[in-house]
This record gives sequence, C-alpha cells and structure tokens, in this order.
Amino acid sequence: MRITWEQVTDSSIGISWEPVQKADCYRVYWADSAGSTVRYRLMAETKACRYTLEKATHVPHYLRVAAVRNGEETECSDTLRTPVKKVFREQLERLNRGLVAVKTGNGIFLSWRLFLEEVSGYSDTGMTGTDFAVYRNGERIGTVMESTNYLDARGTEKDRYAVAPIKGGREGEPCGEVKVWEKEYLDIPLHKPEGGVTPAGEAYEYHANDMSIGDVDGDGEYEYIVKWDPSNSHDVSIKGYTGKCYLDCMKLDGTLLWRLDMGVNIRAGAHYTQFMVYDFNGDGKAEMAVKTAPGTKMIRYGADGTAKEERYITLLPEDIAAGVGHEDNYVCSAEDYRRHMAEVFMHWQDCPQVKSGQWPKTLEECWEMEGIAPPESCSYPLKEQDALDLADYFIQVYAPARSEKNQLDKFEGFIYEGPEYLTMFAGDGRELQTVRFPVGREDDGLFWGDYALPRIEPCNRVDRFLSGVAYLDGERPYLIMARGYYTRTTVTAYDFFDNCFREKFRVDSGYVPMDNPFRAEGIHEVEGTDPVYAALAGQGNHSLAAADVDGDGCMEIIYGAAVIDHDGSLLYSSYDYRPDGVRAKLGHGDAMHVAKIDPDRPGYQIFNVFEGGEAVPYGFALRDAQTGEVLFGEYAAEDLGRCMIGKIDPGTRGLQVWVNEVFDCRGRKLEVPVPGTNQSIRWAGDMSTQIIDGAQYIGTVQTGVINDNTHGTMLVPEDTMTNNGTKGNPCLVADIFGDFREELLLRKKDDSAIRIYTNTELTGHKLFTLMHDSMYRCGVAWQNNCYNQPCYTKFYYGNDCDFRDVLPWLAAEDGEV
Repeated sequence: MRITWEQVTDSSIGISWEPVQKADCYRVYWADSAGSTVRYRLMAETKACRYTLEKATHVPHYLRVAAVRNGEETECSDTLRTPVKKVFREQLERLNRGLVAVKTGNGIFLSWRLFLEEVSGYSDTGMTGTDFAVYRNGERIGTVMESTNYLDARGTEKDRYAVAPIKGGREGEPCGEVKVWEKEYLDIPLHKPEGGVTPAGEAYEYHANDMSIGDVDGDGEYEYIVKWDPSNSHDVSIKGYTGKCYLDCMKLDGTLLWRLDMGVNIRAGAHYTQFMVYDFNGDGKAEMAVKTAPGTKMIRYGADGTAKEERYITLLPEDIAAGVGHEDNYVCSAEDYRRHMAEVFMHWQDCPQVKSGQWPKTLEECWEMEGIAPPESCSYPLKEQDALDLADYFIQVYAPARSEKNQLDKFEGFIYEGPEYLTMFAGDGRELQTVRFPVGREDDGLFWGDYALPRIEPCNRVDRFLSGVAYLDGERPYLIMARGYYTRTTVTAYDFFDNCFREKFRVDSGYVPMDNPFRAEGIHEVEGTDPVYAALAGQGNHSLAAADVDGDGCMEIIYGAAVIDHDGSLLYSSYDYRPDGVRAKLGHGDAMHVAKIDPDRPGYQIFNVFEGGEAVPYGFALRDAQTGEVLFGEYAAEDLGRCMIGKIDPGTRGLQVWVNEVFDCRGRKLEVPVPGTNQSIRWAGDMSTQIIDGAQYIGTVQTGVINDNTHGTMLVPEDTMTNNGTKGNPCLVADIFGDFREELLLRKKDDSAIRIYTNTELTGHKLFTLMHDSMYRCGVAWQNNCYNQPCYTKFYYGNDCDFRDVLPWLAAEDGEV
C-alpha cells in the first residue's frame, strides 16, 4: 500500500492512499522521528482513503497506514516522510566563538562553540557542516572535523590560541586569540556588599547565590548577573527580618557594570526575586526583568569602578498621588502585624465573601473551637479597641490552640502592603519601563488560604512567585510572570518587542472557595472559582518550564501538573484516581523535569514528584507532556522530596528517572545505585548525565562534587560552596563557553569570586552550542527560580542519541523512508 501527501499547509498535511480490497477501515499512525525503535501513535481510524494530520509543518512527520479487516491489520504501508513548509525564524544570540584554552597534564586543551547556523548535516557521532583550523601564536597547527575540541600536546601556558571556521573548503576569519587558563577553572572576582544589622539587632552578611547570564552589551560575550542573598534570607514560611537583596552585573574579568539594590520592600529569599535575563526587545543586547518596589535603586558604575549614577525606579503616578515615596518601609514588626489584623477585623463586614454569605458574619463564629474559651461577643462594625482585643485573642489564644508552631506574637519581617512593580532594565542598567505587578497580593494571604490550616502562615501562599521565558509565537521570547501555585494560581505573559510591556494573556484560577478562611481543610485539593481556569489552582511547582509540547512550533508553559497553551488557553490540568477510587488532582511538587525522556515515544515527557501524600494519586509519575496521560507512577503516602532524570545507565535505552529507585523511561525498575537529586550536569564527553553533590554528600559541606555511577567522581572543586542548604544548588549550570558540554559555576567559600569549571576531557561528539537550542536557553534563564532545576534541550540528549533527530528538518526530503 502506497501513501502520498496531497496538500501541505503551515499547520496540516493531507495524505491519501490506494484502497485495499475488502478492508473495513484504515488506521493512521504518526511519529516524529524515523528510528527503527520508534513507537508510532494511533491518530485515527477511518473508512476514507485520505486523512489530514493537524500538525505544524516546521518539521517532518512520519506516517503509516494499516488496512483493517475484522479488527485485524492485514496490510501496512511504507513510512511516508512529509515535507517541511512552515519556517520559524527563532531569535538567537549572536555569540563569539567562546574559545577556551586550559592547561592540563597532557598539554593545552582547547574547546569552542559550533553555531547552529554552521550546521548543515549530521553523522553517526554528531553534526556536520563546518570544520575548524586551529592556530597557536598565529601558526596553523591542526584541523578538526569530528568535534570542537583539540589537545595541543606541545602547547604551554605562554601560548595564545585561535580557531577559524572552514566551510566548503574555504577558511573564514579566526576568532580573537585567547590566553591559557592555568587550571581547569576561571575565577570572576566579586564585589561583596557590606553586611548589616536588622531592626531586631541581628547581624548578617552576604553570600553569592543564584546567577544568570546574558550578552548585555552585544559584543558576543556573556556577562554574569549574580544575586546576593543575606545570611538571614528566609523562606516565605519563616518569620524574621532579612537584609536587602542585590543583583550585580559583571564582565568576565569582574568589572562591575551595575548593581540593583532591591530595597527594603523586597524580602530576601528563594521565592521572592527571580530575575529573567534575555534579549526581550530583539536589539542584540540582553535586558533584565524583575519584581521591584518603592526603594528599588539602580547603581551604574564607570570603567574606574566608581558609581556614576544612582537612580530609583519610577513610581507610578497614582502611587505618587497617594503619597508613596522611596523612603517608605513596609516591613512589619510584631506590633505592626497586631494592628494590621485589627484593621482587617474592623472591616470584616466589608469582605466580599462575608457580604455574599460564604464566610461567617462574625469572627467569633470563625473561631469556634472546642477546648478554648471564646472571645467576648462584639457588635459589628468593630470599634478600634474591640478590634485590637480580638487581634490579641487571635494571636495569643486562637492561633496557638490551632498549632504550637503559630507564634504570631513574633510575626515580623514580612511585607503585606505597599505597591508592587515589574521593571525591565536595559543591559547597561537603564530603566526601560516600570508597570504595576500583574497580579497584586490584595491581602496578607487570608484570601489565598494562609490562615485556613492548623499551621497559620500569613504571607506564604500569596508570595509564591515564578518567572520564565518562552517562545510563545515560535520565534521571539516572551516574559512569563506568575504568582501562586498552592491555591490560587496566576500566570501572565508579556512581550517587550517595542520597549514596553504588552500583555499577551493572563491566566487566573481564582481563589479556592472556603466556607471559613480560618478553618478550611483541603484547600490544596479543590479547584479555584474562575469559570475557565479553575482547574489550574494548586497544580504548580517551585519552578516552571517552557517547551513545545503539542508540536505546533510554539512553546507552552508547563506549570507543574498543568500546561498552559501558547495562546493562554488551558491545554490540560492533570487528575487521576487515588487507590480509594477518588478522582483528585496531581497537585504540587518540589521538582519537575520536561524533556525527551523516551526517545522512541513521540513528543516530550514530564517527570514529577508530588507532595500531597494520601490526598493525591501519585508520589511520582511520568506523563505525556501533550496530553497529561500518566505513563507510569506510584502512589506514596508521604512527600518523597525531589526527583531527577538523566542518562546514568549507558546500556539502557532512553533516559532514566528516579526518586528513591531508578526506572527506565518505560517504567521498568533498574538494579543500579540511586544517584542524588540535587542538580544534574552534562559534563562527560560521552553525552551521559552526571550529578552535582550526589546523595552521599547530603548533610555534609557541599562543594559541588560531580559524580555518576559509571565514571565515579569526576570533579572535586576547590575552596567552593553550593547554595540553599541540602538543595546543594550551584550558582548556575549552563553551556556558557567551549563545546556543547555544561560549565559549573560555584561561589568561593569566602564569596570573593565565582569559580567557573569546564571539562577538559576530549569528546568524539560534535554539537552546536546548547545556547542555540531555544528550549535549553529559556531553561538557563528560568533556572534561578525558587528550587533550581536543570534545563533540557529540544532533542533527546544521551549516548544513544540519533543525530538525525537533533535538527529534524535536515532530514526533511519528502517521500518514503
């Protein structure tokens, strides 16, 4: 049976085939690659001899048709590879060659970038199209064809090196000469801020924390943005004052370009400040988007290292008219909080939920509880003294009766009022625009469920922020700003193409319904109140991801157990059945990985842990990213913590996934040691996956050790530290220079420098820089979200990679395969 394509549009392919005698119907199968182990997906069963595949045509598709008689397939066609019609022109960075030269025991190791535009084909070991000439001190010493590495056995640390591309036999201009690193790392000197003392008299100092990168001046070399966290930075659930947070932008040599002082009205901690560094306006220079507030100030530095300009962000006119100033301090003391609660109580009757009858009319009704004396009844609206008395009762009697952890008489250091902004800064530190943060807090978390459970946690669920970058139109980067994921969930997308924020869409689940905001069990398990996006509530994680999960060429936003389509519609929100037969959402989890995990299954997969325990269907699960279908998983009565994926067993097809046990990509348990789940890195030359600070290091000083089951310990960094306690996060893991493998960026123990490690092992593989893979590049941008997660490529990355699938359009000649 022969099938042919008839019509190809940007979003569909029409095919037809010859009829088969006595066939009852035909089954149409589809795949996104043509490997011999690929499992085709059934798309349709039809009696007609034609079918239209509704998928974007920026990549080839692989189709088969089977004739069916009496329920059995009697004849199958050859595979049809469809032509490419749609072309997405992705905005990518114009980088320099990224050449590094490192002294090793065997000579001078060289590594450099292959650009995406230089690739024109593939081989069994990598990509082809451009070769390279290697120069030492201006003299050509070699030609490299199979990789972007070279070992100069005769080189010394005094030599200078350059490489030049060779395309079609013609040699291009060499890159600028580079000096030799004396060791396998390079230090970027830091400018550590001065410590301080909190209003409670507690001293603090600063440590370098999360990082991002971007070419802020358009010279083809990355600059480095470092977040400085005070030693008293806090999780949103922890009481106490914090020092201010700072963001520094530096050159590779440590030259400080600018420092953003976030001000006192941005609390320091992993959940408060995510900074998205990307070229949002397409001018060839990276910008930075970040949540700001009154008191946020930019300091720009001159070449001599002195401050040349200090400027506060622009306050909105309506805030200025209301008397807001940069000297305002909205950080609360315990007494401030007491009076704040009294103010809330004085206006209790004005709450929409009270007016509608959803919530009790009086606070006394809200707080009815066995074992404690009720407060004296008051008339509403409350007088100030009555409200203060009720605030004292709530803080000193009711809250401790709910849980001994509710020490609200010590509630201080939080920010529950004052303006919230979103600011875009140019690469040189200039403010481009400040707007109102897309979704305001509205209150201190009462509406968000922060008072509903036995553990009362004001300013917790309301102040859970995420940010990201996604190519929502398949070509240009959009900024993603999110607030909330335990209960109410909001996600807003902006473009900044014309140097101003323009909202593309806003998604809001609405608040989850509560009959009593001070006693409402199960708030994480119910849906919101929005008629369209209610199912989004409670499905988010401590990070997000962006990937084209439905194959239309445009990225979706993977928000934990839910996926938002590129146009802002809800693609799906995942539910399944618990062992007791109750249908429930998959819910919140601490870690998530979106990648081509099973190379033989069309599309991407998502591997998640979920912390809902008995209330949710799974403790971990692997899902189909397009549909949310659970491919395999296990129920768990408790929170399992974190999870990881990677190529850790070279003899097993696909990536492996693990929590407390290791499974292959189809759910088969493997008898291999369980690696750690802190962070992964593509370090080895064989395209396997390594772990940073594996399980055996948790609970000890974590320096950033790289290890795996196959190679053992591959790197023991010197004089360095990871961040965020047992999470053991490096400052950054990314392919920042050299070949396709990732570099490891750590802070020195004394915070005097960022130490960048690169692998000096020769590899026989040849890939373009991962920074020219838009899915990976977006991942590098959002890596600094709360619980830092690895970023992944569009293509399957592993030692069993089929390189014809790395850039599918290279294999797009239509016809039979």
